[in-house]
Amino acid sequence: MTIAIVTDSTSDLSPQLCGQYGIRSVPLYVHFDGQMYKDGLEITPADLFAGIRAGKKTPSTSQPSPAEFAAVYEDALRAADEVLSLHISGQLSGTVGSARLAAQDFGGRVTVMDSRSATLGLGMQAIRAAQRAGEGRSMAEIVGELERVAAKTDIRFTVDTLDFLRANGRIGGATALLGGLLNIKPILTVKAGRVEAAGRVRGSKKVVQDLVDHIRKYAEANGGARVTFLSTLGGEATLQEIRAGVSGVGFEDLGDHQIGAVIATHVGPGTVGAALEPLTA
Repeated sequence: MTIAIVTDSTSDLSPQLCGQYGIRSVPLYVHFDGQMYKDGLEITPADLFAGIRAGKKTPSTSQPSPAEFAAVYEDALRAADEVLSLHISGQLSGTVGSARLAAQDFGGRVTVMDSRSATLGLGMQAIRAAQRAGEGRSMAEIVGELERVAAKTDIRFTVDTLDFLRANGRIGGATALLGGLLNIKPILTVKAGRVEAAGRVRGSKKVVQDLVDHIRKYAEANGGARVTFLSTLGGEATLQEIRAGVSGVGFEDLGDHQIGAVIATHVGPGTVGAALEPLTA
């Protein structure tokens, strides 16, 4: 039995990575300046931030339609026996709901999972699924492993401002961080599929230290880790400081990744963070 892996563009997997692992990605949409754009195909975070600086209204986002998922499933099933479709947390988007509606028309050949995560937290799960499918694992084995991984998948990040999360209603349990003192930086996490507060620190140096300490503790607690480093425009220098701070820590490094346009719509410029998952589940 062969299994094809489908995800969505909020995984922030590059076309190269999708090609490497044979993953199909269905784009979400960004609504900006009166137009609708496909994430990763027709709009970039640089486009968004330039427009916002020029005074355009903050963009919004929406999920693909069930018909769009159905078209991808139909194509995938021409070459595979089954499809595993893995998506952004249902607490953050209606994407997984659209996927489930589409899956109903395929006679049980499409399994849809809520990753309870986003960006490369989702992306790493999709890569793991593709690796296991390539090893010939069954759907039940892959789903079981992903469920165990999802329970431990961790995204820790900071944003320059909470305004983007607040404007799009994705702030979850982080509302306690609104307002605050000058130069206070929020530390956020994606927990149980929602954006939650994890703390706050004063200044960029303490942001770096918080993320470095967190990566070290996570790797120690889980007997190693897979780590992906994340940023939006303006966060690259801070990300390199975090990298320097975790030099020597035992983890599998999956590289630096730019957050895509849909997630960037919600977190804004200057975002930095890391997505982590255990090496074994």
